Amino acid sequence: MDERARIKLSKRLSYHLRHKPEEIGLTLEPGGWVSIGDLLSALARHGFLTTRADIEEVVAWNPKQRFALDGDRIRANQGHSVEIDLQLTAVEPPAVLYHGTGERAVAAIRAEGLKKMSRHHVHLSADLETAQAVGSRHGRPVVLTVDAAAMRRDGAVFYCTENRVWLVDEVAPRYLK
Repeated sequence: MDERARIKLSKRLSYHLRHKPEEIGLTLEPGGWVSIGDLLSALARHGFLTTRADIEEVVAWNPKQRFALDGDRIRANQGHSVEIDLQLTAVEPPAVLYHGTGERAVAAIRAEGLKKMSRHHVHLSADLETAQAVGSRHGRPVVLTVDAAAMRRDGAVFYCTENRVWLVDEVAPRYLK
């Protein structure tokens, strides 16, 4: 499978596993899981032919590690806009986390903090490089530092996905630099 085909399949998986499973007749199980067989059948019914090997290749290749496999099941690791319990366990965050954004959003973030918007959580990273890469997708990148230790002391609950994305409900402006 060439790079273009991998990107196309990755986008299709993201769309249906994170945002619109019902559009092709899928129902996400607890944790966001769906049978690979059901996924293949649903995609085929809607004119998108692919194989389990193709899906496994995309999961292994995806630079953001957006997907997870568990036996005969697949799920998106995070970024859902549909209501789903990802069955994540709360964990202690590092003292500092980072959030990458575009320069245009900084004034609003400083005023209102980070909000999950249409997603389940605010996404944070443990390293500057990842936050910089995320921010660059939104124009001129700006990396904000999040005082996760203070947030945790004040009762915030953090989760960490399999692909090392840190999740929290929101980040108030006072925790941002």
